[in-house]
Amino acid sequence: MALGILAAAALTIGLLFWLGSRIGVSRSRLAVVREGAHFPTVTGSNLMREEFEFPRDFGGKYNLLFIPFQQRQQQEVNTWIPAAQQLERDNPGLIYYELPTIYQLPALSRTFINEGMRAGIPDQTSRERTITFYLDKETFKNALAIQAEESITVMLVDQAGTILWREKGKYTAEKYQELLKTLTELE
Repeated sequence: MALGILAAAALTIGLLFWLGSRIGVSRSRLAVVREGAHFPTVTGSNLMREEFEFPRDFGGKYNLLFIPFQQRQQQEVNTWIPAAQQLERDNPGLIYYELPTIYQLPALSRTFINEGMRAGIPDQTSRERTITFYLDKETFKNALAIQAEESITVMLVDQAGTILWREKGKYTAEKYQELLKTLTELE
């Protein structure tokens, strides 16, 4: 009986290590490369298990970023998604990203969280554009001049990581109009 339990435990541990090596999520690398508020150099993995380095890998001339710090803030992000999709249709050089930002965690925890999000998000585009950061949140927030985590931060940045517009919290028509005005002024 005890031998069977030991064999099952060994098999489970072996399976977890094998899965971790196949679908494991790397710890994010973070480098603050200049003074002033800007998007720092940071790596993360999307829900398709692909690694990115930003700002280098931003896909748009302008990039609309949703940065939640807590799971419950996904509801705030969701209020913005229809507007973000419309902005993409109306502005060919704009792409939006969801960038969940979490403290550094052990490899197994990172993989568990990312795979849980992957299972809960069936939409291919959402999986591709949800890139999770596991990093020193205080350093990241300082680089972006984010004061607090009680709401999501929404930013428009260019390909170099320059912050062009920012807001906090859920979508409102007023915030959307401010964003549209900024985009119009940039063109």
